[in-house]
Amino acid sequence: MSDTRIPLGALPPEGLELHLDDQALWTGPLAEFGMDCRITAPLTADLRIQPLEDGYLVRGAISGDVTVPCNRCAEPMPVHIEERFEDFEDTPSDEGELDGESRIVEEKGALYLDVAAIVWEQFVLALPPNPLCRPDCKGLCPECGANLNESMCACSRDEGDPRMAVLRGLKIGKQ
Repeated sequence: MSDTRIPLGALPPEGLELHLDDQALWTGPLAEFGMDCRITAPLTADLRIQPLEDGYLVRGAISGDVTVPCNRCAEPMPVHIEERFEDFEDTPSDEGELDGESRIVEEKGALYLDVAAIVWEQFVLALPPNPLCRPDCKGLCPECGANLNESMCACSRDEGDPRMAVLRGLKIGKQ
């Protein structure tokens, strides 16, 4: 994997542009976090890091294609990622304390910006929170696990709590 820690001391005043296309940047964390996500077209990130008076502005875009499971039926679902983002990282305080959420890391007395952490976070945010293969996905049968989009199963349907049976036929009229 290419080095994704940028030394802040060597960052030019006009900023720095980066193109990240090493797939290990994505496959490593996918495996580490056990995510059921497969890359189907290479993921890339284009970044511009701009030093400012009180920190560093990171503007970028992530693009590529992945496959994730549908939340209802677990069938593979393609997702196209095309996401633009901005991230601001504060300069460490005078005491040298780094914020726990900061993507700026200290190593051997020098400060580095961890762009891999930034693009990974933006990638995860770009994934759909509730992926559905289609809006009317019927999901899986809770009894036998059959995909109800393909065919109905022979399982009996639970009619609910028998104590509430008297209310099933209740009709409430308009007033």
